[in-house]
Amino acid sequence: MHRSGATMAWNVFKFCTALRGLGSIMILLVLGVVGVTYYAVVLTTYGPVLYEGGLDSLIAVSILILFHCLLAMLLWSYFSVVLTDPGSVPPNWRPGNDEERGEADPLNGSEFINLPADPTNQRIRFCRKCNQLKPPRCHHCSVCGRCVLKMDHHCVWVVNCVGALNYKYFLLFLFYTFLETSLVTLSLLPHFIAFFSDGEIPGTPSTLATTFLAFVLNLAFALSVLGFLIMHISLVSANTTTIEAYEKKTSPKWRYDLGRKRNFEQVFGTDQRYWLIPSYSEEDIRRMPALQGLEYPSKPDFDSQEF
Repeated sequence: MHRSGATMAWNVFKFCTALRGLGSIMILLVLGVVGVTYYAVVLTTYGPVLYEGGLDSLIAVSILILFHCLLAMLLWSYFSVVLTDPGSVPPNWRPGNDEERGEADPLNGSEFINLPADPTNQRIRFCRKCNQLKPPRCHHCSVCGRCVLKMDHHCVWVVNCVGALNYKYFLLFLFYTFLETSLVTLSLLPHFIAFFSDGEIPGTPSTLATTFLAFVLNLAFALSVLGFLIMHISLVSANTTTIEAYEKKTSPKWRYDLGRKRNFEQVFGTDQRYWLIPSYSEEDIRRMPALQGLEYPSKPDFDSQEF
């Protein structure tokens, strides 16, 4: 019996829901790495030096203060990514119409609640899995099982999608993780070098093994996170997501590029007008009456029908 290629094709995305089971494990893994690092830096290496006095004690105090400040910011940004909804499509969302250009305008959804969905309309995207219309820059996550506004990617480390509402926290998480792991790597480097020296190293075998493990883990994380941080900074500077990176290469001009300054303002919410999804250009704002003279809150209310 003949089977079509579409039927025979192996759909790897049907196994994406299995990643949900990694949620608690990944959070515990992150906390485990933090715990090993804390034990090696504070309890084993620099904590005992505080009681010795002199210059070494002053250096230890400086390192521990900086370590705890960065650790607090790292944990705050991490759990902000984990607990913040990346952005859901408002119920019964319908695109508005720009009368001047005849194009879709997602700001005016309340006027089109009774508009029948038309999946055949190529200008208005339709999600067959969620059975609803998709706003611009919105994508369906096979792991979360829903559409996410301005979805960048699904991150197993934060057990959540990275999208419109938590992308800022994700960038801050990468930034503070790089600073923290770099600090730990530099502070433990002398002790790592001492492992290969001929001199006697103070400490028990367990504490030495923990220090060695903490150095290797933090060095690996510092190098890998640096690559991700550089990549995402370049994406933000062009107002592009990871998913849209290929689309941007195939487009002669990326319509969401507002300029480097406003691209960063749009992500971090310092320019409220560009916080909305999608990000409109100056030309769009001039030619779309619905965008002119509107006051937006510091965070958009995606549960309302005004979008």
